[in-house]
Amino acid sequence: MLIIGIAGGTGSGKTTVVNLIVNQFPETEVGILSQDSYYNDNHHLSYEERAAINFDHPRAIDFELLVGHLKSLKSGETINQPIYSFVTHNRTDDYISTHPRKVLIVEGILIFTNPELRDLFDVKIFVHADSDERLIRRLKRDIAERGRDMNEVLSRYQNTLKPMHQQFIEPTKAFADIIIPNDTHNSVAIDVVRALINQRLL
Repeated sequence: MLIIGIAGGTGSGKTTVVNLIVNQFPETEVGILSQDSYYNDNHHLSYEERAAINFDHPRAIDFELLVGHLKSLKSGETINQPIYSFVTHNRTDDYISTHPRKVLIVEGILIFTNPELRDLFDVKIFVHADSDERLIRRLKRDIAERGRDMNEVLSRYQNTLKPMHQQFIEPTKAFADIIIPNDTHNSVAIDVVRALINQRLL
């Protein structure tokens, strides 16, 4: 199994890069594991307490479960990938049955902060985007998809997102094998990754 880690700040375009890579291959051969599915189970907290969690800090992620699931998939086992709701700030009772694939892409803003997880990646990719561009994308997404209002998104950006990015996410660029500037016309890096995957699929 070839395991590719794709990191980068919130709104950097990781999902776009993942889709550009995955869309070229059969669904049966390339799978995706998202860090967003592995936020801690917070059923013991009230909604107000959950809403106050700093979701951009590594402590918010259940890395133990993520690492365990990745190792299970690598061993050929099927896992039950959690489903997280950003509306309720909690895991749902549902899950996605995820099967081993020849190639697995793990994506998320904090995946390079955990040494054990980082060591499982055969290729590490960091998607870089301008901070203003990332803020605009975050605003649009959180308002449209996560039921937030503009003041809430801007407040979270200033108080947690920006400082957490500078403290935890930007420094992990140093671990990347490939850095992709978020430019839809930048196809060279995408082609390199596709070539790596093609090699594994032969």
